[in-house]
Amino acid sequence: MTSSVENRFLVIISGALLIVVAPLFALFLVLSSEQIAKTQAQHLTALVTGSGQALTKPLWDFDVEAIGQVVDSLVSDPLVKRVNVRDTAGLFDIVRDAPGIESDDRLESMTRPIHYKSLNGSKHVGWLEIYFTPVDLFSAFDSFNIMLCGIFLLAILLVCGAAVVGNRMMISRPLLRLSAAIEATRTNGSRHHVDWSSNDEIGRLAASFNDMQTALEREERELKWAHEHTTEIYNSTPAMLFSTDAAERITAVSDYWLLATGYERRAVIGRRFVSFLHENDQSFYSSRFGSTVLDGEPRDITTRFICADGHVMDVLIASAVLPATHSRPAASLSVMTDVTELRQSEQRNRRQAITDHLTGLLNRQGFEQALSHGIVAAEAAGTELSCLFIDLDRFKAVNDRLGHATGDAVLRQFVERLQTVLTRGEIAARLGGDEFSVVTSGPDAGEHGRTLAAHIVSLFDVPFLADGQEIRLSASIGLAHYPHQAVSAGELLQHADMAMYSRKHAGKNGAHVFDPSMLDDTLRRSEIETHIEQALKNDWFEVHFQPIHGLCGGGVRGFEALLRLRHPEKGLLPPADIIQVAEETGSIGRIGSVVLEKAVGQLARLSALDGLHDTYVAVNFSAMQFDPGLAARIAATISHHGLHPGRLVVEITEAVLMEDDPQIRMTLEEIARFGCRIALDDFGTGYSSLSYLNRFPVNIVKIDQSFIRASTDPSPEIAAKSRLLIEGIAMISHKMNCQVVAEGIETKSQLAILLEAGADYGQGYYFHEPMSLADLLNQFAAQPGTEAATG
Repeated sequence: MTSSVENRFLVIISGALLIVVAPLFALFLVLSSEQIAKTQAQHLTALVTGSGQALTKPLWDFDVEAIGQVVDSLVSDPLVKRVNVRDTAGLFDIVRDAPGIESDDRLESMTRPIHYKSLNGSKHVGWLEIYFTPVDLFSAFDSFNIMLCGIFLLAILLVCGAAVVGNRMMISRPLLRLSAAIEATRTNGSRHHVDWSSNDEIGRLAASFNDMQTALEREERELKWAHEHTTEIYNSTPAMLFSTDAAERITAVSDYWLLATGYERRAVIGRRFVSFLHENDQSFYSSRFGSTVLDGEPRDITTRFICADGHVMDVLIASAVLPATHSRPAASLSVMTDVTELRQSEQRNRRQAITDHLTGLLNRQGFEQALSHGIVAAEAAGTELSCLFIDLDRFKAVNDRLGHATGDAVLRQFVERLQTVLTRGEIAARLGGDEFSVVTSGPDAGEHGRTLAAHIVSLFDVPFLADGQEIRLSASIGLAHYPHQAVSAGELLQHADMAMYSRKHAGKNGAHVFDPSMLDDTLRRSEIETHIEQALKNDWFEVHFQPIHGLCGGGVRGFEALLRLRHPEKGLLPPADIIQVAEETGSIGRIGSVVLEKAVGQLARLSALDGLHDTYVAVNFSAMQFDPGLAARIAATISHHGLHPGRLVVEITEAVLMEDDPQIRMTLEEIARFGCRIALDDFGTGYSSLSYLNRFPVNIVKIDQSFIRASTDPSPEIAAKSRLLIEGIAMISHKMNCQVVAEGIETKSQLAILLEAGADYGQGYYFHEPMSLADLLNQFAAQPGTEAATG
């Protein structure tokens, strides 16, 4: 229940009149009474006044003992019948009667308010009331006293009326106007001013209120302008802006956001932003957004946004969060950027990064990723994988002979053929150069892998066609199976690679399945590679010489220089392993240069012995050594040691000539023109040995030791055929003006067969095993007059 200020003022005035006028009126009556009553009243008034002052400090301090002393003092006065002391807070009310008072005695009281004067002004702290037996005052009244009483009461009423009117004019009316202005501002939001002007406190209050309203109007205008300006910037910024609350509900979106997404504003506001995202991204976004709200750290989130027309847009969302406080909830401002083209570009770049540009297959990086994923999937499904490592045999020779463009065309043709045998969704890749790999999966992956390898090998039965030329190749394939032979992608590919090299060492053109023993072979191969590098660095390579004898004259006609690697701890290492690894790693060229230099240089030392002045040295050359500078290096080496070019025989195998490389043909012709002789080693083991005698400048034909060994085979049929072959080779070679050297002569009967067949020279353990230079010098120095050949 509310009360007006005026009513409260009336209550206060009335109370004040009751408190102040009543004692005055009583005093007036006392003064109007007879002298006794006047004296008694004066005495009592003085008593009340003095006691009231005495009680001021105790009442302020709540000193009950001191109050009790004052009360006891009052009660001891013969006129006082009862004393009552109470405080304004109602904490205590002390009443004490004088001795001998009866309950039916008619008593009157005299009350005095007690005020305490402090630095802040006078404080009303309580009342002092004394009771006494009254004198019959009314008997003392006369008309004069009644008139005085009336005048006194009329004056009091006039004063009260004037106070009420003044309160209404000076306080109530301006307060009503101020209240009305405040209420209008509260209910209507308008800024009303108070129409009041005065120089008192109310006037200053009204002026302050009006100034406050004016300031608020100005601030509201500025805030409104700022909001409109911010909204204009928000909507005109060429970025997809949106704002959300702590529950991810959209509270605002920019015009550009609406334009880019195709939605209307009314369909967006209040809707959770996550509902616009692809269903697979919603939980991820909510968790990331929740973390952003909790710690206030900005985060970039990439997700998929579904536009109004249904198409999916890849977006990058960067959010700034205003953390929640006790007075406001959390909110966020986000920028959404369309990164669809960027993602597509990244995907294109990724595809390019993992794609072989020549064949369109995966490259090594892409294949290793696919293989890793395949292993994870196979493990989850409890199935198997089979990895095929494919290497094209003799492809490097094709590339070098016919050019990279032709080689690339061959690779593309191979991939086209490969696609025809990939029928179960196998993954194929070009690992680099002429190396490819295929992985297949399934419960029968092992068996299917072997079948697939056989199909791939058969792809090479038909020659490739490039630039009008038929190109015959083959493939060496290694297989490894998961999980039986490998537990990781890298290990699986490595084991398949080992199996491929095993197939190459076994003769190429086929497939081998990985076997744990291949790990030892790989370790041994790695060890040999290390030994080769150490030998090249520390000069561990030696040349051993096997004498070549004239079968008719019996003397030493020349020497074959044979490579040896003498390890300081392991001694001589098997030369076949050294040569095989050197050809695979490409270090055969550097080794060949060492052998050539030592063979020619040491022949010069052998020439100092009697009977060896005109002997020659035959040095084996690999196809990899036939670069454009080989002939010049040979010429420089011979000239450096002062030898005649005819004393060097360049030995090549049929495998070198099978490459049919124009560079090899050109180099051989340069060597022949320089004066060196050309020997065709292992004759008869190739596909078209006879054609080489016609196409290349061959001077010497070396019959392979397999024919020599078979000529004395226990089987008469084999022995007879071998002899016929030896006779045929010797006859054809002589017809082509080529000398014939027989390799691997071990028995006297083999020597007799060769003499009968017409062979010119021979070498083998029957005559001499390969010897170091020192051993050779010692042996021939002890045999003076050794017969030498004339060429």
